[in-house]
Amino acid sequence: MSRLLVVRNAERSGPGRFRPWWEEMGLTVVETDGASAPASPQGFDAVVLLGGGFLPDADAYAPWLPAERELARRAIAEDVPLLGICLGAQVLAVAAGGTVRGDHGRPERGSCAVRLRPEADTDSLFAGIPREFRAIQNHRDQITALPPTAVWLASSDACPVQAFRMGERAWGVQFHPEVGADRLDGWDEAALADAGLDLRALRAEAERVEPGSVRTARRLAANFADVVRQAADAPPTRAS
Repeated sequence: MSRLLVVRNAERSGPGRFRPWWEEMGLTVVETDGASAPASPQGFDAVVLLGGGFLPDADAYAPWLPAERELARRAIAEDVPLLGICLGAQVLAVAAGGTVRGDHGRPERGSCAVRLRPEADTDSLFAGIPREFRAIQNHRDQITALPPTAVWLASSDACPVQAFRMGERAWGVQFHPEVGADRLDGWDEAALADAGLDLRALRAEAERVEPGSVRTARRLAANFADVVRQAADAPPTRAS
């Protein structure tokens, strides 16, 4: 069974529904917190970097980030499948030479529309996924410049960089396919109200589009699992 390393950058930012789906698909999921994560993917067939409420270069706050960025660089160099989600996508971007800005643009909260670009038509992660889909978002920081060799795959009105790929098997997604509408149950209603947002309305909308969001998320999870298995079956393609 392929071994999948999942790095949690915050206590509440776990793999969510992806873990049981991936286990059902035959992957062995190994979770670790950021402080215990290795700087190399050695011993694993794939890597997943999860979210967190800080910037990808906030090393003083999260001193494990230099090792996590090195883990991302090594995964790209060794052609080890990698999926970065939210902060994880930003870690991947910065590690490969991109730029992330804090409190940039308009925050995205709740279930938001994401649109695939033409570059996603032949992309393995987004195979079979609708041109436009809905996913949970919860961020105020953005990738403002992609790494020079990145392939830009998806965007939204509030956040141009929603998905990108490095090499053939490393992806970053700003949205949260690993969580569903129930994630909003733990959000701070008062804080959202201060920002002019109605949590009840956000929750109702997320629940309305949840069936389609689940189908999209499961397809994305299955696509990544397929990439992991294919990569594990072809070790000679990886750099030493």
